[in-house]
Amino acid sequence: MLVLGIDPGMATTGFGVLEVEGQDYKAIDFGCIRTSPRLEVTQRLVQVYQGLQNLIDTYSPVSVAVEELFFNKNVKTAMAVGQARGVILVAAALKGIDVVEYTPLQVKQGVVGYGRASKRQVQEMVKILLELEVIPKPDDAADALAVAICHAHALPLMAHMQRLGR
Repeated sequence: MLVLGIDPGMATTGFGVLEVEGQDYKAIDFGCIRTSPRLEVTQRLVQVYQGLQNLIDTYSPVSVAVEELFFNKNVKTAMAVGQARGVILVAAALKGIDVVEYTPLQVKQGVVGYGRASKRQVQEMVKILLELEVIPKPDDAADALAVAICHAHALPLMAHMQRLGR
């Protein structure tokens, strides 16, 4: 099954497509949807939306895992990321795809096993778990793969809970 991990942003939205077979994971594709700061906010949001629609149409993931917004001291940045997240959630929902959200703490715990892991530690584990030669670049793509890995780790528990009717 394919899982699409997303690290939302207005200027750069990272994505990672992960093939999940039990406990085996393989990076199928990763990269970024980029928007120009010269465009109006609405145009940038359309680009994020269209980029995500293209990814969904290309890969047909069974679920989309999105990193939740963390507290940011810069209100303007937080608002922009929040707007991009909203577009991402709507794009997946309109395609009928399950959307799950993970906090940065959950992603770090799910990938490294430690919620206070550094960005570099998370990136190293992404490289190791996916058997890549180098850490994925840019950072937003590595972060999106980390979100996808976090979700892949949660899938067996989610399936068990569903069987129990919870």
